[in-house]
Amino acid sequence: MKWSAQNSAGQTRLVNAHLHTPYSFSAFSNIPQALDMAVAENVKIVGINDFYSTDGYDEWASACAERKLFPLFNIEYISLNREDQAAGIKVNDPNNPGRTYLSGKGLAFPAKLDEPFASQLSHLRKESNLHSLMMCNKINHLVDNCRGGFELNFDEIKASLTKGMVRERHLAKALREKIASRYHTVEEQEHFYKSLFGGKQLKSNLSNSAAVENEIRGNLLKAGGIAFIPEDPKAFLDMEDVCMLIRNAGGIPTYPLLADDNNGNFTDFEASKEKVAEILKKRNIFSVEFITTRNSLAVLEEYASYFEEQGFIVTLGTEHNTPAMEPIQLFARNNTPLSKKLLDINFQGACITAAHQYLVATEGVGYLNKKGKPDLKNRESYIALGKALIEHIIKS
Repeated sequence: MKWSAQNSAGQTRLVNAHLHTPYSFSAFSNIPQALDMAVAENVKIVGINDFYSTDGYDEWASACAERKLFPLFNIEYISLNREDQAAGIKVNDPNNPGRTYLSGKGLAFPAKLDEPFASQLSHLRKESNLHSLMMCNKINHLVDNCRGGFELNFDEIKASLTKGMVRERHLAKALREKIASRYHTVEEQEHFYKSLFGGKQLKSNLSNSAAVENEIRGNLLKAGGIAFIPEDPKAFLDMEDVCMLIRNAGGIPTYPLLADDNNGNFTDFEASKEKVAEILKKRNIFSVEFITTRNSLAVLEEYASYFEEQGFIVTLGTEHNTPAMEPIQLFARNNTPLSKKLLDINFQGACITAAHQYLVATEGVGYLNKKGKPDLKNRESYIALGKALIEHIIKS
C-alpha cells in the first residue's frame, strides 16, 4: 500500500465504465474507433461491457495500452428473477416482469471461467444466437409474403456484421441494408417498408440509418411486432446463478438502474431507492451503475449519491449499443453535463473496480471476499490503490 499511497494523488479522471463493442452490438465499427474517441474527449478510464462475451478483452487491453487508457473488464447478462416474475414486478426491463439485466465489473484479465460456469455461458451464447436465427427466418417469411425479392442469410450476417454474437440489432441493420440495395429510390423503399410494417408508413428519413433500424425493431422485432419471437425461458439463467458466474470470473455483480424515464416514471422495482438498496444487499449485490443519457441530472445525483452513501460501488457509462453515435464523455438527458459530484462518484467507483480487478488477477481475491461480501472497512484503501494503478498507466 506504500506504493499506492505515493501514487494515488491527483485529479478526478473522466470515466466511461460501460461501452459495448462489435463483440456484441455497437455504434462503433471497431474497438480502435471507440478508444480514439475516448482519447479525443479526454476520457481516461474505459470499460468494455459486452453481452455474454469476454472475447474483446485482449484487443481492448492492447488498444488501451497503446493509447495510455486504463481498461476495465466488464460483461453484461440478462437474468431472470422468478420471484419477481411471478409477482409481475418489472425490474430493469420495463416490458418483461422479472427479467433483470446484470453487469459484471472488474473481471479478471486474462479472462477465466471454471466449470460449470464456462458451459453455462456457452449455453447462453448458443441460445441467444438460436433466437436470432428464428427471428431471421421469420423476417424472411415476411419479406417473401411482401414479394421483396431477397432474403437475409443468417450465416452471412454473423460473418460480416458480428464477432460471433448475432443480436436483434444486427438483424435490423442487415434488413435495412438489403432494402436499400434492392430498392434504389426513396419511393420504392418507403413503399416496401409500408408493406413490411403492415400498412404503417416509415416515419424516419431514410438517410437516418439509426432511426430506420429502430423503426424496424419496433415494428417487427419487439413484443407485438410481426416477426417477434418470445425468448425461451431456458435462454436465461436465474439471477443468483448469473451472480455466481460473474464472481467466478472475478467480477463484481452490478445492478444497472433504469431510474427515471422521459416522463419521470420508474419501474415497479425502482420506485423506492431505499427499497432497491435493501433488496440488492439481500441478493448479495453491492454495485450499481447508470446509463446517464437515460436520466435527468437531478435523479442521477439523488440516486447515485444515495447508493454511494449506502456503501455501493457506483459507476456510470453510455452503452453505445445502438446505431446512434454519441460522445464517450458522459452527459445526462438532453446533453446536460454531469455535476462534479457525479464525476467524483464515478471516478471513485472506477478506482475500486480497478483495484479489485488488479487484486483478483494477482492475488485471487479483491474488494469482494469469497462469499461475495465487500470489504467496506478498507474502501478508502481500494480507492487509493485504484487511483495509483490508473495514474501509473495513463502517465507511463
